[in-house]
Amino acid sequence: MKKLKSNKEHPWYNFYGDVPEHLEYSDDLIVKTIMETALKYPNNYAIFYYNNKITYKEFAEKIIDCSKALKKIGVKEGEVVSICMPNTPEALIMFYAVNMVGAISNMIHPLSSEKEIEFFLNKTKSKYILTIDINYRKVINIINNTSVTKVIVSSAGYSLKGFKKFMYSIFHADLTKATKKIRHVFLKAFQNRDVMKYKSFIQKGNKYYDDYSVSRKGSDEAVILYSGGTSGKPKGIVLTNLNFNALSLQAKYMCAPLGPSDLMLAILPIFHGFGLGVCIHTCFLVGATSVLIPTFKAKKLGDLINSIKPTVIVGVPTLFEALLNSKSKKNLDLSTVKLTVSGGDIMDEEKLKKYNSFLKKHGSKAEIRVGYGLTESTAATCLTPKGMHKKDSIGIPFPDVNYKIVKPGTTKEASIMEDGEICINGPTVMKCYLDEEEETNNALKKHKDGKIWLHTGDIGCMDKDGFIYFKSRLKRIIITSGYNVYPSYIESVINKHEYVSSCTVIGIPDKYRGQKVKAYIVLKKEVKLNEDVEEEIKNHCRKYISKYALPREYEFRKELPKTLVGKIAYTVLEEEGKKEKREKKKEKEKKEKREKKEKKKEKKEKKEKNK
Repeated sequence: MKKLKSNKEHPWYNFYGDVPEHLEYSDDLIVKTIMETALKYPNNYAIFYYNNKITYKEFAEKIIDCSKALKKIGVKEGEVVSICMPNTPEALIMFYAVNMVGAISNMIHPLSSEKEIEFFLNKTKSKYILTIDINYRKVINIINNTSVTKVIVSSAGYSLKGFKKFMYSIFHADLTKATKKIRHVFLKAFQNRDVMKYKSFIQKGNKYYDDYSVSRKGSDEAVILYSGGTSGKPKGIVLTNLNFNALSLQAKYMCAPLGPSDLMLAILPIFHGFGLGVCIHTCFLVGATSVLIPTFKAKKLGDLINSIKPTVIVGVPTLFEALLNSKSKKNLDLSTVKLTVSGGDIMDEEKLKKYNSFLKKHGSKAEIRVGYGLTESTAATCLTPKGMHKKDSIGIPFPDVNYKIVKPGTTKEASIMEDGEICINGPTVMKCYLDEEEETNNALKKHKDGKIWLHTGDIGCMDKDGFIYFKSRLKRIIITSGYNVYPSYIESVINKHEYVSSCTVIGIPDKYRGQKVKAYIVLKKEVKLNEDVEEEIKNHCRKYISKYALPREYEFRKELPKTLVGKIAYTVLEEEGKKEKREKKKEKEKKEKREKKEKKKEKKEKKEKNK
């Protein structure tokens, strides 16, 4: 390890090893990375998608074809193209093609409710959308309330080949049948809108002969991702070309050795900053292969890994828990895995030891490196250095990223190991919240040093070596399976129902998800609780709330606990939830103890009887 002079401002430099302290970032389009990698490693595989393998040369050609098609249907520089897709080759081709023509990708979770999709389309004034076929009915229901004029429909089976494609069509016969009628259904639903399947869309580019690639700067807007609003509607986070160019280069060095021979498991979704920035763009920067997984099936994770034999696994704690509980864990071979990174949620020390022990037992020499970041900082901004873990630490800052702990509500810096709000400065910090000037000003603040700092809303501290420790959140937030869920948004949806008087939403402990969403509801006096009323409220939630954010439990009460100033005391309910969890655990342990005792007794009686 290289020895540095004492650096009070950047003490973490002492733990960088071979990682450069400063990097030079491309001041160009995100897609330029793909084109450069395609020239350097044309025959390397960029994508594994089930039985289909796409080389970098093929990938670059497909992006160009898609760019021509976008220009042919009228997409202009600076316009927004919405992508409502899982992890498929078509989604990535579209993402990079949108960037190539100078437009902006609006990334929408495919499990979003129809009203959320409507909101995301209107928020960005999007005229174009690429959607997965299973979502077309949602799009039909809301399309007339938006400015969308062009709809492109793809399928998770589009890029499959041979027998795999045939089997997909068999198992999704109803969907295939529906997709065949999709143009007719869409055209019947509304006029003056052009609807096309992905294949037809690409073919349109064959007749485009003008320029399809533009020149854009690093500071230009490139991507819109979403974060739940603390007081209601989700916020659009505007990220630039530089944000992604910087993240990928930083991650390349922080995660070294990472190179063209690696296979990275891309389970994290592309509408998530962590998934898009690390599992996709960083992977493509180094010429590695991204193994696209459109649907995460926890029970089959072990089989998937045995089949693929990835060298890199990047995920949230839920993924590692699924690995631990996979059906094929007895025969699991992790000997190829050389790097494992966990982010998106906190991983406590006990679980970290358990997962590392599991990795070692199954042949991997890797130890999980814990990271931290948020969508507003283009995902990861710090990571545990290789071979240097400190208990409960979330690591050290990336190159050119500065961390500061300030006293909450101020810009005054806290002392060493003093808890305060985590603030981040660097090239991956977002440009702004879309059309949210007040929210932007609350999050991005100029300090006395003249730098713009992102106030994260998270509480933590920093030690003398520059290691960061996450403690808690200033904002009300639930993290379930790595996704951020904002209780205030769920509450605003439920409170709009005509039967509801008041409600509050909390996260309760869950072994697999970390937390699950629970809604406490008080009905209006004239409404009597029955199955129909309960089901109507649940259907209302399904219409307005993404599937991953839906309450897993509903509890109806006559009243909710209140604070001295009359606000709902959600912290009281959180404590109740924890207490209930502890009691259930104790009851389960008692039951297991009784059953064990009874089995022992039966065994003894059987033995005596046989004598």
